[in-house]
Amino acid sequence: MKSKPKRVATRKILDTLARMYPDAHCELIFRNPFELLIATILSAQSTDRQVNKVTKELFRKYPTPEAFLTLSEEDLAAEIRGLGLFRNKSKNILKTCRILVEQYGGEVPKDRKALEALPGVGRKTANVVLSNAFGLPALAVDTHVQRVANRLAMADSENPLETERQLMKRVPREEWSITHHRLIWHGRRICSARSPKCVVCDLLPYCWYGKSRLEGSALTKSADSR
Repeated sequence: MKSKPKRVATRKILDTLARMYPDAHCELIFRNPFELLIATILSAQSTDRQVNKVTKELFRKYPTPEAFLTLSEEDLAAEIRGLGLFRNKSKNILKTCRILVEQYGGEVPKDRKALEALPGVGRKTANVVLSNAFGLPALAVDTHVQRVANRLAMADSENPLETERQLMKRVPREEWSITHHRLIWHGRRICSARSPKCVVCDLLPYCWYGKSRLEGSALTKSADSR
């Protein structure tokens, strides 16, 4: 596969993504910052659809950090058993809820350092909460964003933090949050990890990976036909 180009048509990529996904948004269902925080913690190694199924009943029964603290780790683990890493998530969520109650009056802090200090909360989760719950510019890098950004040559790193930094340099600040959603939607709908639909992708004219992949496939077919 060819090396990544130094010049990337970032503006054309962003505009094309905007046309492809005009309704892109966070697919986790939440009503407030606390619900989004818990849903995002639960989303690790689980799909948004799985999380939404679990949280529909979970948030009805336990709508606040104080309500969660009536549960034991075993009780909460039973409530979220359908999700990956449910025992570890149960432990972290209850620790986080106790900190929210004891240090923040039951409210989710609107501060990156405070969020990242919560058990089970890393930079990606903090970015999701800051962006979607508080409307602050942030560009969370999950597996979809990591994959798509690198395939489009908007980033050149296997490290999510470095990918985030590179994207923040290329993407205008006011577009960070919506670009995050559009890259995720693209990764879920077209640019999948194993079988990306490059031939039907509107981004193909600007995509380093797609063009290299199709050229390689064409060369292979040509060699096989000899």
